[in-house]
Amino acid sequence: MLPGSIQISGETLSSAEVRDICAGLRDNSVRLLSLRGCRLSERDFGHVCRGVAEAHSLAQLNLNLGIVSNINRVKQLAEALKSNRSVQSLFLHGSPLTDAGLALLNPALCVHPALVALDLGDCMLGDEGINLVCGLLPPDGAKSGLKELTLSANPGVTSKGWGRLAIAVAHSSQLRVLNLDYNPLGDQVAGMLAVAVASSRTLEVLDLEGTGLTNQSAQTLLDMVENYPTALRTLILAENNISPELQQQISDLLSEGEEEEESEAREVTSREKNPWICQNNSSSQMVLMTSGLGDSLLAETEM
Repeated sequence: MLPGSIQISGETLSSAEVRDICAGLRDNSVRLLSLRGCRLSERDFGHVCRGVAEAHSLAQLNLNLGIVSNINRVKQLAEALKSNRSVQSLFLHGSPLTDAGLALLNPALCVHPALVALDLGDCMLGDEGINLVCGLLPPDGAKSGLKELTLSANPGVTSKGWGRLAIAVAHSSQLRVLNLDYNPLGDQVAGMLAVAVASSRTLEVLDLEGTGLTNQSAQTLLDMVENYPTALRTLILAENNISPELQQQISDLLSEGEEEEESEAREVTSREKNPWICQNNSSSQMVLMTSGLGDSLLAETEM
């Protein structure tokens, strides 16, 4: 367990344990709180939310696998997030939010000053929920927005909802990681996402595992990677009806792009160390490299 972390999985929490958790939150000694799949009373859930509201050091909050199990808990979490200013990563994977629950939570998410990573996988969302999520992907840097977004396993979203998301991703000024695995996207939605990736200046990781894609999608994605400069570093296509050859071609092209930009970055660094080196191309730009999932928000929050 990392320093300043409380990680409990699948346990029934007693009131005494909840009091200890809340004390740590109020003392600002907890940076990571994970109660994944735990069971606790309505009263104790309220105590935890009040502790989150008062915490100034909490950077990651994991309530995956059904902790936020009803509308009353959604309301309490929303109130906590309105007061909290420190949470950077919020994980609600496997919570039965539905669009109605996300509508209650959304105002707090929109105004939270630190939130950059959000997991709404398997939250029973539909098109209206996706429309709310799009508001968390602002088109300019003047407003804080998400850098990592997970929407895995939300089969209630239609192609119309995914189309809205693709437009938001194309214009987002900050999104780096997008996980859409295990949604029935199909080739039509994959085509829209390819256009979004080609337009995005920031998206580095796209997970499309198990999304019903075929070689048609893969060919579109291959053409995009081959012919258009993108920020994309990692594209996950496992568990789709795509030939290994096409997957390897896409992977090779992404690797080549990364190697070229690493070489360019080294050249720029060398010029900075030796200012007497003449730069023939005055418009050359340094491309800052990241390593996709390795450069995660967990690393940024030291967790």
